[in-house]
Amino acid sequence: MEAFIQSLADFIARHAAWAGLVLGLVTLLESLALIGAFIPATALMVMAGGLIAAGVLDPVQVVLWCVAGAIVGDAVSFELGRRLGPRALRHPVFKGHRRKVARTRLFNRQYGAASIFIGRFFGPLRAFVPLVAGLLQMRRRTFQVANALSAVIWVLAILAPGYFAAKGLAELEALGEAHLTTIAAITLGGLVIIGLVVREVLRRRAAAGAPPVFAKPRA
Repeated sequence: MEAFIQSLADFIARHAAWAGLVLGLVTLLESLALIGAFIPATALMVMAGGLIAAGVLDPVQVVLWCVAGAIVGDAVSFELGRRLGPRALRHPVFKGHRRKVARTRLFNRQYGAASIFIGRFFGPLRAFVPLVAGLLQMRRRTFQVANALSAVIWVLAILAPGYFAAKGLAELEALGEAHLTTIAAITLGGLVIIGLVVREVLRRRAAAGAPPVFAKPRA
């Protein structure tokens, strides 16, 4: 796997025009249920952050493609789950993933729409959260809003370590107070969005006495 990651990273570095598309496809595949655990999108995106800092890759292209890939991948898994329904959890294809599916199901039941945000950053469950949300019949609008917002925050958060590592502390300081303020504002804004979503979901759940983001299972 390390050889594959290195060869793909070399291709991205040599063919900057294709970097966004390649990273978007990799991000999409990592978001798909079952196969996502075998796709090294995170490692490649950290590397891409460094290439953005070095001026090799276009940040707008990379961010847009990666966000699109993350949104589409989770949306596909979600719709697959809705079509299959809760009974699909007994299918043999999930036999080797019973523990992960059970943990994800409990995770979704407990946190509702907030689980889509949290699941983006929780590696062992990331590829299963959208699928199980679909299996549990989470409302489409609720899922898609959480899916889109979390995708933007996740992509920026994964690109950031490689970007800042490449820039180095000295160059980061040289950006000036205005740029640092902008970066801080964007980061704070993302955290505020997550906090508001989590608070609203928990408030509604407490008021209703049951998870309101899930519809009744289809017969």
